[in-house]
Amino acid sequence: MKIVVCVKQVPDTKGGVKFNPDGTLDRSAMLAIMNPDDKAGLEAALRLKDQYGAEVTVITMGLPKAEDVLREAIAMGADKGILVTDRVLGGADTWATSQTLAGAIRNLDYDLIITGRQAIDGDTAQVGPQISEHLNLPVISYAQNIKVDGNSVIVERQFDDRYHVLKAQMPCLITALAELNEPRYMTPGGIFDAYDAEITVWGRANLLDVEDSNLGLKGSPTQIAKASDKVRKGAGEKVALDPTESVDYIMDKLLTKHVI
Repeated sequence: MKIVVCVKQVPDTKGGVKFNPDGTLDRSAMLAIMNPDDKAGLEAALRLKDQYGAEVTVITMGLPKAEDVLREAIAMGADKGILVTDRVLGGADTWATSQTLAGAIRNLDYDLIITGRQAIDGDTAQVGPQISEHLNLPVISYAQNIKVDGNSVIVERQFDDRYHVLKAQMPCLITALAELNEPRYMTPGGIFDAYDAEITVWGRANLLDVEDSNLGLKGSPTQIAKASDKVRKGAGEKVALDPTESVDYIMDKLLTKHVI
């Protein structure tokens, strides 16, 4: 079995975010981590590797420093890492990003593609399903459990307060929830191996069946009208009441705002 896992290096929002003048994120100026949903998808792939001897290839699109998340993935147990980076790919929205990743994946043999449900810097949940459309693959999203049955996968798909059980024949694409599992830690030996590993670097020339008009900022139909950091809240209303009056005051506010 051959598995491709798509991961993304995202800003560590605990340290704040910064923007370029055109409204896009200034990723070079922020601390970065592997997207949590993607890490759960990677762990799912590694568990299938442990069980079936699968080959796990991890791919990311980003700046050269996104190589760090690939080395982290290899330190966790992935076999190969591919970085797709090129100036013409900068500023991509979900459409252009999915076109880029699909163009890169066309170079690979795979039975299963796993992506995270969504990235914490965008929260769109669009890239995974869009990749499946570009590659003409069935997709099961919001996976909270994954099993393999012969040439098929059986997935519990999260749905409100319950789940659907869906079965799809491979090749197919699955989007994983962060709640899918608890990702493993990097091992000391894995860390040494990861920093000795050769990361494959691809650019525009390596993308198959993708038009220039669908790449980067110019190929992105979504345009950012305004971007800002955390909105600062006002001081709010302050009152000085005794305990009984405080309870009445709070209950009135909750009723007025239809909270209760």
